[in-house]
Amino acid sequence: MRYRAGELIAMEACTGCSLCVDVCPAVSASRDGFLSGYYRITELKRINRLRSALLGCLNRMLGKTLSPERLREYGETVFRCTLCGRCQEVCPVGIGLRDLWLTVRSDMAHSDACPEKVFTIRDNLRESHNVFAEDNEERADWVDLLRERPAHGFIRDHAGIVYFTGCVASYFPMAQKIPMALAEILDHAGVDFTLLGEDEWCCGFPLFGAGLFDEAAESIAHNIDAVKRRGARQVIFACPTCYQMWREHYPHVVQIKHVTEFLVELLRDGRLPLAELPMTVTYHDPCDLGRGARIFDEPREIIRAIPGVELVELPRNRENCQCCGGGGNLEMIDPELSAKIAGEKIDEVLSTGAGAVITSCQQCVRTMNTYVRRNKIQLEVLDIAELVHRAMKR
Repeated sequence: MRYRAGELIAMEACTGCSLCVDVCPAVSASRDGFLSGYYRITELKRINRLRSALLGCLNRMLGKTLSPERLREYGETVFRCTLCGRCQEVCPVGIGLRDLWLTVRSDMAHSDACPEKVFTIRDNLRESHNVFAEDNEERADWVDLLRERPAHGFIRDHAGIVYFTGCVASYFPMAQKIPMALAEILDHAGVDFTLLGEDEWCCGFPLFGAGLFDEAAESIAHNIDAVKRRGARQVIFACPTCYQMWREHYPHVVQIKHVTEFLVELLRDGRLPLAELPMTVTYHDPCDLGRGARIFDEPREIIRAIPGVELVELPRNRENCQCCGGGGNLEMIDPELSAKIAGEKIDEVLSTGAGAVITSCQQCVRTMNTYVRRNKIQLEVLDIAELVHRAMKR
């Protein structure tokens, strides 16, 4: 695979300062420097020199060759990353590292130097249109769990707004509480919205995260068409990764918003009265919502709008917030490393003394909640929609 000129220049621009090593959650949790951005760039430059036609010929004469085994070892390190963007945030040269890591993943996937799970992700989306290989007709089955299920099940032929639920919230019980809460909030506020139900396909990010960019084209076209058929002018997302995927890789034919942006508007318009809720909470900035979309203030405005809720900040917050371990397909590639990163995150949360950690991401909720439950830790993990739902005046 050929790298773009800008990416080759970016690799050469790396100063070797190792700041990316210091902030990498995978390195911190594993104590393995081979997972760092510094190693990844340094080794990739060596690999590309061995691949070069002219330099490759010279290296072969000198007995230096790039074996498939060596490339595969390197590829394994490339996918043991949450794509959190923390390295990019601290890079003094300003290298666009997150996009570079995606390109490297694409290189490794097309060079057959990636974990087998990469192809499992591809096959699941091809066959089932969701990353978990579940029946896609069951995407909106969580509606049946609502206390008062409307006859239409929140699936309408036409609506001004589409709520794009996402794979994790559609299928995982601990995350299904998020769309349940949000649907009731939107209904209570009189919002004209619909779900896509089985017409919703995975946003395509798992394929991008796997380095299989072209494979996502069908999902993108399908989802755009499904929204257009509803006559919707806007799509809202509780999942920051779905939101970022639409923002960066979908044609801009409808307005898109993350739920935190939408809920702030409802609160400002007086359409969402909230009752007192005595809680001390801290807030975890999801990587794709915070560093990715620079949405920091809206979630905090929502939390502070709830009477009785006290917000204490994490030691590392906003653009410096540490990843929960659930991003970049890591949970499928290396669940043990994902859990270790989650453990470090929960330790930081507990240091604040808060009784609950609030986030705005279904995958963050799932990753942190899984760690909390397995280790019997007294801590609530809530999505911001769940918090608002709890405070909502009925």
